[in-house]
Amino acid sequence: MLENMDTMTLWTYSLIAGAVVVLIVAVLLIMLIAAANRVNKHASHIWDAGKQIAGNTVSIWMLNVTNRVAGEILEGAKSINARAASIDTTIGALADALEPRR
Repeated sequence: MLENMDTMTLWTYSLIAGAVVVLIVAVLLIMLIAAANRVNKHASHIWDAGKQIAGNTVSIWMLNVTNRVAGEILEGAKSINARAASIDTTIGALADALEPRR
């Protein structure tokens, strides 16, 4: 088949084949760029959601410290309550001792 073609026809078919290949590569490249842009857009949405989640949960790590401090406050309150009860008992006994007997 190639023996029957002249050089001009062979070059024409070669240029057409090359143009088709370039066209296919260009379409694939455009599709690749579009896919990359979609991935970038979705990654941006994921990044924004991650920042919002981080902003909403930033204080959760402090709960351990809060629980520890609350326990210390509770122990202090129990100590105050015990001392207040002791003072109340002492004042009650003192009042009984100072009351005139009938």
